[in-house]
This record gives sequence, structure tokens and C-alpha cells, in this order.
Amino acid sequence: MKKKKELRIGLIGCGFMGRTHTNGYKRVGDFFPALEYTPVLKAVCARNESKVRAFADQWGYETVETDWKALIARPDIDAIDICTPNDTHAEISIAAAAAGKMILCEKPLARDLAESQKMVDAIEKAGVANTVWYNYRRLPAVTLARQIVRSGKLGKIYHYRANFLQDWTINANLPQGGEGLWRMDAAVAGSGVLGDLLSHCIDTAMWLNGGIKDVTAMTETFVKERVHQLTGKVQQVTIDDACSFLCHFNNGSLGLFESTRYARGHKALYTFEINGANASIRWDLHDLNRLEFFDNADDSKLRGWRSIHVTDGDQPYMDKWWVPGLGIGYEHSFVHQVADFLESLQTGSPCPPTFRDALETQKVCQAVSDSAASGTWKKTGVEG
Repeated sequence: MKKKKELRIGLIGCGFMGRTHTNGYKRVGDFFPALEYTPVLKAVCARNESKVRAFADQWGYETVETDWKALIARPDIDAIDICTPNDTHAEISIAAAAAGKMILCEKPLARDLAESQKMVDAIEKAGVANTVWYNYRRLPAVTLARQIVRSGKLGKIYHYRANFLQDWTINANLPQGGEGLWRMDAAVAGSGVLGDLLSHCIDTAMWLNGGIKDVTAMTETFVKERVHQLTGKVQQVTIDDACSFLCHFNNGSLGLFESTRYARGHKALYTFEINGANASIRWDLHDLNRLEFFDNADDSKLRGWRSIHVTDGDQPYMDKWWVPGLGIGYEHSFVHQVADFLESLQTGSPCPPTFRDALETQKVCQAVSDSAASGTWKKTGVEG
């Protein structure tokens, strides 16, 4: 058997995303055996030494670091995987690029457009391989949706609508900031549901339906003050608890996006629907192995929404998994992204979404934020 090339991983951050990414690295070789590269869990880094050592022991990392600068400086690390809060993405990725490391960065790219642009400039100057973990693209049903759209089967697109609903912050006593709750602190996260949830919706939408031209948005912060977990003081809350926006896509279709953490009964409801002249498709994360499809060309007596169970071997990614009829889950999207990144190293092609691609999503997020603040329509500057 031909010896595989090693991709020596240095993971920064050992929380939820650190687990999902590591699971991808550990499983990819089992289900994508033809890949020339194999990930090696060389080192994991976090500030809390006892926590990071426990993570390394559980997940199989060879060594640990408590200083990300030391990790980047190591010659036995090929790729830096950034699973840290948003306020650290820019500094870490710029340093990693300068050191010639490949970079895999969690979404959103950064807290704002200015930070994101600096990251893209650094990555492209260094010429290092890179990708951003907008993982929902790689769920088979979502990838199939893209294939259907690109085939022209929907006809002219008129509408795109998406929402991402949660309810975990409906508690006035919930603190902001610190470990576990940094998403509630705008200084760290940059925004609330806009960057955390709607960025996923925006990335998927532009991947499926092309660029977003302009937006008009509104946001709301329902609890205005919270105790900060690090200082113990009551401070103003500056993240958005809810965000909705309308938009025009560059192809002439209209978009409607909504996200909130104040939708009681919803833990992670992410849906999208696309309406075309000839057909429509819709998808729901809660039933992620299914894609619903309506074709107006069907016989009128039988015309209606059909449910496509995306588990057959000729559907995206599914030839690598089980037999038809047996579904996969959320974690498999990360396995697929690792596989696609490793394949991109073989072919020398980019692994989308690249930092440049994620910058386009950040442009839309910035326009949404600016529109909500000004009460006016804002151009995004996104092309395509």
C-alpha cells in the first residue's frame, strides 16, 4: 500500500467546535480511504492546561500547548485549525499565514469586515491553503440542492427564504461574556445571531443562489443589560438577539432571512426554501437527510411536494457511508469538509469556502449591521 502523506494538525481551542473538527480528522481516513493525505493529531492548544490535557487524552492528540504562538512556531505543524472565539481569529490566522501554515478557520471569519479583509490579504500574500468551516454546505441534501439549482431545473429563481431559530437566551439572568457565553459579548463575538447563525444562512444562500446585492435590516436586543461573567458588573448588552433582513440577489430574486435566539421551542431550526418558475426546493436541518422538491411539470393529478431521502450512493457523499435508506448526521458534514480539504491538497485547487469566499459573507453581514443601525438600504459590494 502506498504510504500516505501526513497533514500534521495543530488545533487551537478545545470546545464544541474543537470536538467536531477532531472527529472529522479521526474518521475521514476510514470512509475516504483513497485520499493521499492523512491527518495527524499533532498538538492541541488552549489556555487552561488541565482542560487541554484532558481533551488531548480523550481525542488522541500527541502533545499540548497553552500558547498559540508557540504552536504556530512549531516546525512539526502543517495546518492550524482555529476553533477560538471570534476576536482571536484575525491575529491567529495572520500569524499562521506569516509562518507558512495552512489554515482552517471557524466561522464567521472575524468580528467585522475590516478584520476579515486583513485576514484575506495575509492569507493571499502568503499563498497558503485555507478554508472556513461553513459546514452546512457539505450535508448531502444541501449539496444536492446546489446541483439541482445549477442544472436549471428550477427555472428563473424568484424567492429565497431562510431562518435559523434558537431559544437558549430567553433568560434575563443569563450572564454575558466569559467561557461558554462569549457569544453574548459583542466585544468578543462582533455580533449576536447575525454572525453566529445568519452567517451560515448567508453563506449557503450565496452558494446556492449567487451574490446578494443589497439589504434592508432590523435587529433587536430584548434584554438590554446583563451581568458580565468576567467582571461581575452589570453592563449594556450590545449583541443582536434577533435579526431579520430583506435583500435583492444579483440574479433578480428576492430574499427573506430571519434569525433569533428568542423563538421558544426551537433549539436549532435552520431551513431554506427556493422558489423558481418551474420548481421549488426546501430543506430543514431537523430532517437533514431529506430534500423536498416540487416540480410543476408533473402530471396535475399527481403534482405535489415530494420528499427525497438523500441516502443513495449516487447522491452527494453518500457512496462513502452506509446502504441506501440509512441516514447520516450533523457530524458527517465536518468529515466531508476534511475530506474535501485533503483532496484539494492533492489537486492544488482551493477548498471552498476559502477566506476570500467567507469575506463575501462578511460583506453581507456588515451591510445588514449597517442597515439596521441606519434604517436604510445598504449595498453589499458582493459580485456574482
